[in-house]
Amino acid sequence: MDVRALLERGWRPTPIRDFILKVHSRCNLACDYCYMYEMADQGWRRQPRRMSRQVVGWAAERIAEHARMNLLPEVEVVLHGGEPLLAGVEHLRHAVETIRAACDPDVRAGFSVQTNGVLLDEMFLDLFAEHGVSVGVSMDGDEEGHDRHRRRANGRGSYQDVRTGLERLTEPRYRHLFGGLLSTIELRNDPIATYEALLEFGPPEMDFLLPHGNWDTPPPGRHPDESTPYGDWLIAIFDRWYEHEADQVRIRLFSEIIRLLFGRMSASEAVGLSPVAVAVVETNGEIEQVDSLKSVYDGAAGTRLHVSRDPFDTVLSLPSVAARQIGRQALSAQCLACDAHEVCGAGLYPHRYKSGTGFRNPSVYCRDLLKLITHIRDVLSRDLAALRAEPAVTVG
Repeated sequence: MDVRALLERGWRPTPIRDFILKVHSRCNLACDYCYMYEMADQGWRRQPRRMSRQVVGWAAERIAEHARMNLLPEVEVVLHGGEPLLAGVEHLRHAVETIRAACDPDVRAGFSVQTNGVLLDEMFLDLFAEHGVSVGVSMDGDEEGHDRHRRRANGRGSYQDVRTGLERLTEPRYRHLFGGLLSTIELRNDPIATYEALLEFGPPEMDFLLPHGNWDTPPPGRHPDESTPYGDWLIAIFDRWYEHEADQVRIRLFSEIIRLLFGRMSASEAVGLSPVAVAVVETNGEIEQVDSLKSVYDGAAGTRLHVSRDPFDTVLSLPSVAARQIGRQALSAQCLACDAHEVCGAGLYPHRYKSGTGFRNPSVYCRDLLKLITHIRDVLSRDLAALRAEPAVTVG
């Protein structure tokens, strides 16, 4: 990837608008599918447990600097981990107030937190209400489905604790903070039972994540045959959602595919060809790419940059970052030959990896994504055709 040549041909990088701060590098759960602790990159072992106040200060200045240099009126900051609530109420308060003070008055900093929900109590919720921090919770369905993977180190399931946290979050005084539910797909869990278990909490948004894997290390149930188990699982939920709840709850993957089918840009890195404009700050201050790359190989997310010395603009000059911003130019010949490539976008970047060819491959979920996209396209085409066939209504 020759970034200089790209610039000479007129390409310009997209500024970073989303900053993920790893405020705590450890977790109080031991989910067996976790890309942070159970997959290729074990760099977490070298990280300090909590992001220091000094690193928070450096990150705040760099975020504000990047926004002003690129004339960004607003940025989004995600408090992440590990489990971010392990950092404690006062440390999270310090992080939010420090970043907001650095950005004021000309840059608006929005905040969210992604948590497993186990520690979600009134002290945290009062802090989030005070500062307008949106709360996303990870949950994998009903108790049986959730506890299949999301357990404590002693093997005890976490469902009941997460449920208690969600019940607090959905009380009237806190419900406005509820950002949504994040669920990792497990083929052994019934899709409709999973969906209904999440729907019970009335989330404004859900997202279903494909388990991390690639061509070297395929995800569970993804075999080199013609089957489409993940596509079928998602289609079952799409059909139910589309017929009954599409106007009540947004399912991010489905909504993004629909946007793309109507020719709009995607706001998700899971599908489409929109430039990825995300940076991660680890607890020690190292700047990294999106952390799902840790599922691929040791060091895949690294940049060798640090918030104490390197502006975020420097990130944009890295070939590995440019590759995620140049759209169809980064796709393989196989992807470009597919009619669905502008919607699919070859899927999530880490899922494309194969030894020898790197990331210039279709997604390991290629057939699943194609089946899902084709199904959604056909459903929309059917309904649009039906609308066109309806007789015009005469007024007056």
